[in-house]
Amino acid sequence: MTTDPLAPLLALADISATVERARERFDQALGHRALRRHGGQVAAEVSLRSAVASAALEGAVHEREAVRAGTVTDPVLQGALRVAGALPGLTELWPKAPRQALAKLHVLAARDMVPEAELGRPVADPVVATRLDGLAGLVAGGTKVSPLVLAAVVHGELLNLRPFAGPSGVVARGAARLVLLASGLDPRGLLAVDVGHREREPEYVGSAGAFATGTPDGLRSWLRHYMAAVEVGADQLTPIGDEILAAA
Repeated sequence: MTTDPLAPLLALADISATVERARERFDQALGHRALRRHGGQVAAEVSLRSAVASAALEGAVHEREAVRAGTVTDPVLQGALRVAGALPGLTELWPKAPRQALAKLHVLAARDMVPEAELGRPVADPVVATRLDGLAGLVAGGTKVSPLVLAAVVHGELLNLRPFAGPSGVVARGAARLVLLASGLDPRGLLAVDVGHREREPEYVGSAGAFATGTPDGLRSWLRHYMAAVEVGADQLTPIGDEILAAA
């Protein structure tokens, strides 16, 4: 029997319960009545907020209403919007050809920021190539852990590797959201995890650095942050749903 390479993460102190709590928080949020008739509008707003948060984490901070109005031309923000909009269309490709999906995300994120010849191409580093292959293996069915844990690992590993030129953090956050969509945990794209990362940015940066150490404590720190961000993202559904119902 092959051992699941991510199973040991659930044996870290408090992690199994933390993951379960985050999943329950999201499941409860899905009960909002706005999702019955206005699910598409809610998903669109989550996509917008996620893109704005992801761009901000990359250093491109913009007011959400200015972005909504279409007045922001910043290339990082535009790349984050393109990535967010493309995720639903990549859910079938992701588990079959993860590296191809990552290349597409990079093209979307980095257009107008890196030379065309570098778009969709990982940096030429054998260590990066090997670790990307390992990550692709996990995404393509190499683990049975919760999609929340897999998303956290994909996110943390891509942040650490920085396999693409330009805004690689936008790619990492997009890939993590893609895990949740493609796995069926969040097929409509309603979980604004990136908003949670943005709201807890110092913790996000610190725990991502801890993840890079590969130590049990470092991995635990990142997983705890990621699940906290999931809870913040789940909580976004209440104000978004309330606003959409009020405007209906």
